[in-house]
Order: sequence, then structure tokens, then C-alpha cells
Amino acid sequence: MADFETIRVETTDAGVLAITLNRPERLNACPPQMADDIFAALRDRGDARAILLRGEGRAFCSGADLAANSQSSVKGGDRAHGSLTRHYNPMIMALSSVPVPVVSAVRGPAAGVGCSIALAADFVIAAKSGYFLQAFVNIGLVPDGGSSWMLPRLVGTAQATRMMMLGEKIGGEEAERIGLIYRCVEDDALDAEAEALAARLAGGPTVSLGLMKKTLRDGLQADLATTLAAEAEAQRLAGGTADAAEGAMAFLGKRKAQFQGK
Repeated sequence: MADFETIRVETTDAGVLAITLNRPERLNACPPQMADDIFAALRDRGDARAILLRGEGRAFCSGADLAANSQSSVKGGDRAHGSLTRHYNPMIMALSSVPVPVVSAVRGPAAGVGCSIALAADFVIAAKSGYFLQAFVNIGLVPDGGSSWMLPRLVGTAQATRMMMLGEKIGGEEAERIGLIYRCVEDDALDAEAEALAARLAGGPTVSLGLMKKTLRDGLQADLATTLAAEAEAQRLAGGTADAAEGAMAFLGKRKAQFQGK
């Protein structure tokens, strides 16, 4: 795995690719380079069977790095459009579509595009100190990073509108209560909980998990007939894997399946 300027990357013995946003002095604010680094780490993930995304220090990600993004003579709106289309949007699409499960662990702020990065994961675990903030309204901008798509699908239009138009913080406990995230835990348990979940997913039937991820996301935009057809095709692909054969043998033998991700 290559070295990166803004993130730290390691693959654990459990087969988890751990990506740590590594600009703690800036609360892991995300310049275009960080978006590119995350994209590259996902693209070159090797044999990793799950992804764990977290922040170094006391924050997950405080949003786009406005200082880094301001170092240009291009007008603000055009600059933002270019940064989104060339850097941030490809990274969000990669997180959403990578064919292995993604877990994000949120301590402190997940603000602006940092909120989108966290919520693009399949499982979001937050510490009680963690919070989610659509900060754009406070600086006269609009939500980006896919927030306008993710939020109403996660929490409904009323809560999404609240987050986007009022710019209110959603703490970890409330985020779990309203269905924005998977789980909220004590701060000192966050790392262990997130690592255990990522390792559990990495030990699962990788192909079928990836197909579940795809059919789930695609189904949010499809009608029932299209989804039924997609499920049938996914079942055909999953049913031909070695993991499916192992799962059947384990069921018949009344033992725990040992999946290999193939």
C-alpha cells in the first residue's frame, strides 16, 4: 500500500483496510488532496474484505478545508464546482460503491463534507462525543458530498430539512435514535466496537455482502419489478461462490461457516 500525504492506511490481520484521516491539527479538515488519497486507497485496497474509516485525534472530519480550497484565483462558486466534480464526488462514489462493507467511526465532529464521508459508510458508529453537522447554511452554501441524497433516505425529509436548513448539530445519541447511524457508544469503546464490527464483516461472505450493498443502494431508486430482477441476478452470482457452498455445508454440518471471501 502506498504512502499518502493526508491519510494513514494499514491492513489488519483480519483483512480490514483501516483508513485514518490524518490531519489532527486541522480537525482532519478535508482538502482535495485528502479526497484523492481516500479514493486511491479504496481503488488500491488489494485483498481487503472490509474498510474501516476513522479520524486521528479528537475529530472525525471538520469538513472541507476552506483555507486549502481558497488558494485559487477562480471565483468561489466555480472553484467549489471544480473541487466537487474532480475530487470530492469521485471519493464519495467510491465509498458508496466499493464492493466490500465500510464502517466509519465518528468521534467529535463529522461536519460538512465530513458528515457525508461518514454517512457514505454502510455502518456508522459514533461516540457520545460525536456529532453530525450540515454546516453549509452557516456560510451561505448548500449541502454537497451527496448529503441531499443520503439524508432524506436515512431520516426522512423533515429531519433532513432540519439538518440542512437550520444547521443544527445531531449528537451521537440522537443520531442513533432517529436512524441516522447504526450505533452510539461510549467514547472509550468506539475504537474497539468499530474494529470488531469491521473484523466481523471481513470474516463474512465477501461477494454476497458486496451484492447486498449494491442491491440495497440500487433499490432505493428502483421499482419492485426491477429490484426483484436485480435480486435474482445477485442470487445467481452469490450462489456460484465457494462461500455459498461452504455456508450450505456448514449449515448441514451444524457448524459455523468459515468464509474465504470467494
